Amino acid sequence: MPDVLDPLLTRYASWLAMPTEATADTSDEDPDEVVLMPMVLRIERGTPPGRTALLEAAASAALAVCLDERAEPGGEWHEQLHRWTSGRIRKVSRRARGAHWAAVQDLPGRTVEVDGAEVRAFLPSRVADMPKELTRLQISGSELDADEPGPPRPDAPVLWLNPHVPMSAGKSAAQVGHATMFLAALLNGEGRADEVARWSAAGLPCSVRTADPATWARLLPGDDAEKAWRRDGVAAVRDAGFTEVDPGTVTVLGQWR
Repeated sequence: MPDVLDPLLTRYASWLAMPTEATADTSDEDPDEVVLMPMVLRIERGTPPGRTALLEAAASAALAVCLDERAEPGGEWHEQLHRWTSGRIRKVSRRARGAHWAAVQDLPGRTVEVDGAEVRAFLPSRVADMPKELTRLQISGSELDADEPGPPRPDAPVLWLNPHVPMSAGKSAAQVGHATMFLAALLNGEGRADEVARWSAAGLPCSVRTADPATWARLLPGDDAEKAWRRDGVAAVRDAGFTEVDPGTVTVLGQWR
C-alpha cells in the first residue's frame, strides 16, 4: 500500500483528543499554500443520482486516489499526495453535469460509479493551482433528496453519518472520503495491508448510512481512539468546522467489518 496514508496515523488520535477550539486554529498555515483534494459529483439536471449511492461513490473515489499505483513511492502522484496527507486533509466538493463533467475526466484522478451515481476525486493541489475546469464548477447546489437505502451490506465497511448534524451532500461526500482514508491507514498501521489490498481489488465498496442515535452513542469513541478501534473497528472523522458544522464535530464513524 502506498505510504501516503502513513502521516494520518501520527495525527489521528491526537486530533480526536484536541480541544474543540484548537481544531479550527489555522495560525500555523500559510493561506497561499493550503492544499485541497477536489471532488466532483455528477448531478445531471433531469436525472439526479441517489444520495446514498453518490456518497458511497465519493467515499471510494477519495481512497482510490490514495491507493492508485501512481501514489506509490516514486510514482507521479506520490509527492503531492504525501504533502497533502502530512497536513490537514481538506477536500472540496463541486458539482458538474454534461460537458463540464466530461471535461474533468482528463484531469488526474479516479472516477467511481455506484448504482449509476458517479464521483471523480482528483490529485490534491493548491487552490491557486487548480485548473479552470474545476474552479468554474459550483460548490453550492449539491443537495439531494434523502433516500432509504436499506440495511448496510455485510461484506464492506459502514460509514455512519452523525444523526444529530444535518449536512449537504457535498459536505457529506468530503467527510465519508476522510473516513475511508482513516480506515485504510489504521488497517495498514496494524500490519493488515492484505485486507486493504483485498478491499481495493473489490473496488473499495462501502455502505453509507445515517446512524440511529443509540448506535451513534455506542460507537462514538470520545477521546479514546485506540479503544474504539480495538473494540469496534471504528475510526472517527472530526471536522475543523470551516463549513456547515461547528468546530470539533464528529461527522462520520467509519466501521470496519
